[in-house]
Amino acid sequence: MTKAGWKKWINWSSKVLKKGLHVSLNLHRAPGFCINAGFEEPYNLWKNQEALDAFCAHWEMWAKRYRGISSKKLSFDLVNEPYQRENPNDQHSPGGPVDVVDYHRVAKAALERIKSVKKSRLVIADGNGGGGMAVPELAYLDLSQSCRGYHPFPISHHKASWVYKDPSSVPPVDWPLKQGESTLDIENIRQYYAPWKDLIDRGVGVHCGECGCYNQTPHDVFLAWFGDVLQVLKEMEVGFGIWEFSGAFGVMNSGRKDVDYEDWYGEKLDRKYLELLRAQI
Repeated sequence: MTKAGWKKWINWSSKVLKKGLHVSLNLHRAPGFCINAGFEEPYNLWKNQEALDAFCAHWEMWAKRYRGISSKKLSFDLVNEPYQRENPNDQHSPGGPVDVVDYHRVAKAALERIKSVKKSRLVIADGNGGGGMAVPELAYLDLSQSCRGYHPFPISHHKASWVYKDPSSVPPVDWPLKQGESTLDIENIRQYYAPWKDLIDRGVGVHCGECGCYNQTPHDVFLAWFGDVLQVLKEMEVGFGIWEFSGAFGVMNSGRKDVDYEDWYGEKLDRKYLELLRAQI
C-alpha cells in the first residue's frame, strides 16, 4: 500500500473507532497467499520460511503500530480464508483446505509475534478451506476463529462468475434447496455449523466474519435462506459481519433486478434486507 493509502486507512480507522465500532484488521493478500487467483507470488506462505518470515514481520509491524489501542476496539484476523488451489492463477481450478499442519505452524508463529508485543491483543484465525471449516487443531492456541455464512454455496453464490465457468447454465434455486434426493433446510445449516458449536463448547471464541448473498439469487429466496442462517448463528450466540455494505452482496446498491429500492440519501437501500438484519440484533 502506498503512503497515501496508509494515511487514508488510518484516518478512516480513527473515525470508526470514535463511533464506538470495532475494527478487525485482516490481511486479504498476505506474503505468499491470496484466495483470489491471479497473483504472482515468489513464495508459498504455507510451505516457505521466507514467506512466513515476511508474514510475521507484517503482523509485528501492525502490533507495534496499534499497541496502544484496546482489544475491545481492535482485533487482528491473520489471513483471509486459507485455501489451497491446484493452479493459483486459475480461479476455477480445483482446491481445498490447507494442510492443517502447515496452517498450525503459520498461525502459531504469527500469534507468538503479535503476543510478544501486546499479550492482550485479540487474534483470530479464519476457518480452513476458504473460511468454512472449523480448525480444532488450533483450539489450544490463544486464538479465536472466524467462520463464514455462505452455506449452501449454490444459494449464496448463485451464478457467480468466479465460481462457475458458465453461470448461464446454472439451474434455478429455491429455499429449502433440493439436491438430488435430499433437501437442504435449516436443519442442514445447523449440521453444517456443528463443528463450530463444538469449538464454542471448548471455550474457543467464534464469530462469522463474512455472510451474505450474491445479487443473482432471487430476492425472496435470499431472504428466506439468510433468515435461517442468521437464526442458527443467533442460537449459537455467534456475531456476524455481512459482506458487504454497498455492492453486489450489499444492503445498499446491490443491483438486484427484483427489489423495490428505497432512496436513502441518494443510495439504493434494500429495506427488506435491512429489516431482516435488524431482527437478529
